[in-house]
Amino acid sequence: MQNQPFTFELPFDSGLPTTWDTHTTRRLSSMKGQYADHAAYAALLPDDPILYEVYEIKRPEIEGELLQGVTVIHPGKVGDEYFMTKGHFHKVLETGEVYLCLRGEGMMVLENPEGDSSVLPFRPGQVLYVLPRWAHRSVNVSTSEDLVFFFAYPGNAGHDYGTIEQQGFRKLVVEDDGTPQIIDNPRWQGQKP
Repeated sequence: MQNQPFTFELPFDSGLPTTWDTHTTRRLSSMKGQYADHAAYAALLPDDPILYEVYEIKRPEIEGELLQGVTVIHPGKVGDEYFMTKGHFHKVLETGEVYLCLRGEGMMVLENPEGDSSVLPFRPGQVLYVLPRWAHRSVNVSTSEDLVFFFAYPGNAGHDYGTIEQQGFRKLVVEDDGTPQIIDNPRWQGQKP
């Protein structure tokens, strides 16, 4: 871990940082219950494909620090739903996060505890600001190219994956006739925010 100011590069041809401290892979098996089509999930599970990877620059997880890195979501689908990240709230709910899309095409699914939701497009050169109190999930809507983006958030923010694991997000991004569509998550039907 650096104890001096430092730089690193994000080459636009790959989007991968020139240096990182940890490399995490998330496989399909870590997304149990998050895809609407349980039969499609079960059919892909024996191969347990890697859905996404995270390259992190480690910093102390304390107030005043910024945690940062790059996420790569690979192309693919489970049923009609595209490969996506687990999605989370921050444990410190009143913290935001910044994303910069480097490559590919995606969407960011967002919602807050009060029941407001939003799905925003995410393309190279776009900076996306996740407001405090908003859960967020990134979705790769390409079937042939990685979605690659840089992220930065407060060191003390933490991650709350459990809330999303219970019912998923209120909105899903699915492929319909070759294009991404936003639909209501059937697990939320009849639920009040």
